[in-house]
Amino acid sequence: MKRYLVFDWGGTSLKYAYMSEDGQIIQKNSVSSPARSATKEEFYAVLDSVVNQFDDISGIAISSSGVIDSENGVVGVIGAFPFLNGVCIAEELSQRYNKKVTIENDGKCAALAELWIGNLKDVDDGAVIVIGTNIGCAIILNRKLRRGKRFLCGELCACSTDDKHLNDPYSYAGQHGTPYLCKIMQEKMGLNDEMDGIEAFNYINNKDPKALEALKEYTDSLAMMLFNINILLDLEKILIGGGISAQPVLLDSLKKSIRDIATYHVDIVKGTYYPLPVIDVCRFHNEANLLGALYHFMFE
Repeated sequence: MKRYLVFDWGGTSLKYAYMSEDGQIIQKNSVSSPARSATKEEFYAVLDSVVNQFDDISGIAISSSGVIDSENGVVGVIGAFPFLNGVCIAEELSQRYNKKVTIENDGKCAALAELWIGNLKDVDDGAVIVIGTNIGCAIILNRKLRRGKRFLCGELCACSTDDKHLNDPYSYAGQHGTPYLCKIMQEKMGLNDEMDGIEAFNYINNKDPKALEALKEYTDSLAMMLFNINILLDLEKILIGGGISAQPVLLDSLKKSIRDIATYHVDIVKGTYYPLPVIDVCRFHNEANLLGALYHFMFE
C-alpha cells in the first residue's frame, strides 16, 4: 500500500501526517510555523526537516490557508506566509523532493473530506467552516466543491463585518478564528498576557463567568456569519471544523446563538420565514484538512 506525506499549513503550526492511501494516519506531528517575516528558503528549510524524515512516500499533499490555484499548484494570496504569494508551490516542491506535490485551500480540503466519507456525505448543498488561526470556508453545491474561476469562493478573509473600522483586521470575517475569541476573553477578564485556545477553554470549561460571556459574544458573531451564508446559498447543513470544534461547549453556545437570531432579526420577529442554519461538527475534526488534502491528491 502506498504511503503519502500530508501537510496542513496554518499560521501557528505546520501539521503533518504520514498516511496510507486509504486515509489511515500512521504517524502525526507538527512544527511551529515560520514567522511572517521569514523568507521562502527559511520556510522550505522547515519543510526539509520534515520531508527528510520519510524516504518511502509516493507523494506530498498540502492543505494550506490562502487563495490557492489548486489546478496549477500556485499560491495566489496567503496572509500567513506572504513570502509564498505567487509561488508555484507544486512545481517548486516537486523539483525539490522529486515527488508529485499538490496543494489545496484548507477549508476546501475539510469539505472534501466531509463530502467523501464525513458528515456531508448525504448532503447536496452544504458548507464547512474551519476555525483555526483564521476562518476557512468551503461551499458544496450539488455535491461538488465550488471553487470559482479565480478560486475565491468562500474566502471570508475579504468579507468585512464592520464598515466603520476597516483598518482593524478583526473587522473581517476571516479573522474571527480562535485568536479573536482569546482577544474578547482577555478584554472581558482584564488580562494583559496573551492566551491561547487551550487556556481560553480551560476558563470556559471551568465556567468562569467572564469567559462564558466572551464565548457567547464570540458565538453570536459567528452565528450571524453562518446565518448570512445560509440565506445566500440556501444550504442544508453547515459543519464546524478546526481544533476548537472538538470542544462541546463551543457547539452548544453556537446553537444557542443561532436560536437567538429569531428573537432579534427584524423580519423573523415580524413573522417572515428565514431558515436558521443547521449545524454540526466535522466528523474528522482537526484531521479533516489532512484527509481532504490526500483525497485531492489521489482523486482530483
